[in-house]
Amino acid sequence: MTLRVTDTLDTSEICRRMLERNPDTIRVQKERMALPKLMRIVEATLLLSRRQGFHATSLRELAAEASMSMGGLYAYFDSKNSLLRMMITEVASTIVEALNHPPEDLSEDPVAYLHWLIRTHIEVTDKMHAWFTFSYMEARFFAEAERNLAMDGELATEKIFAAALENGVQRGVFAIDDVGLTAALLKPLLQDWYVKHGKYRRRNVSPAQYAEAVITLFDRAIVKGTAL
Repeated sequence: MTLRVTDTLDTSEICRRMLERNPDTIRVQKERMALPKLMRIVEATLLLSRRQGFHATSLRELAAEASMSMGGLYAYFDSKNSLLRMMITEVASTIVEALNHPPEDLSEDPVAYLHWLIRTHIEVTDKMHAWFTFSYMEARFFAEAERNLAMDGELATEKIFAAALENGVQRGVFAIDDVGLTAALLKPLLQDWYVKHGKYRRRNVSPAQYAEAVITLFDRAIVKGTAL
C-alpha cells in the first residue's frame, strides 16, 4: 500500500485503508457494506472526541451517535482500544507513507527536499486535521500500548526529518550542531498547525503561508549563507 501526497485524504479513502489493514478485526468483509458503516463510526468518534473527549465516551454513546446497534459496532472492533489502534495506525502510517515518497528530482538538493517535507507534512495534516488532532489530544488518555503506538508514529516522522537534515550537513549545506535535537525542535512547529488550528484560522493564515513561515525560519537558522 503506497500513499502519495496527491492521493485523496478524505474519510472514505482513509476508512478504505482501515478495512485493508484490519481484516482480522473488522468482520464485515464486503467493502460496499463495511465502508459506509465504518465511516459513520469514525466520524462519530471524531465528533465525540471534540465534544467531550473520546476517553469519556462510552461505546453506547458511540453507537447512538453512529446510529448503530452495539452488536453492529462489535462487527468492526471488540473494544475502544481496538478502535483507537486502528485510527492511530492510520494517522501514523499516512504521514510516514506520504513523507517517504518525495519527487525524484529532489534527491540531490537538501534544501529543496527539506522544503518539500515541511510543505507535505502541513498539507497532509491539514487535510486530515480532525484525525491528527484526535491522536494528539487523546494520547494522554491512551493505554500504554496505544500511547506507544502514537509515540512511535511521531518518532518515525522525526527520523525522516533528521535524515534529511543529516544529509544536508554531510553535503555542507546545513550548519547544525545536533541534528536529532534540531529535528525534535521542528516537530512541534509542524504540530502547531493542527493543534492550534483555530488561532491561525482567526489570523487568516493558510496552510501554504504557515509552511512558508516555517521554511523561512529554518532556512535562516540552518542553511549556510542565509542572512539572519
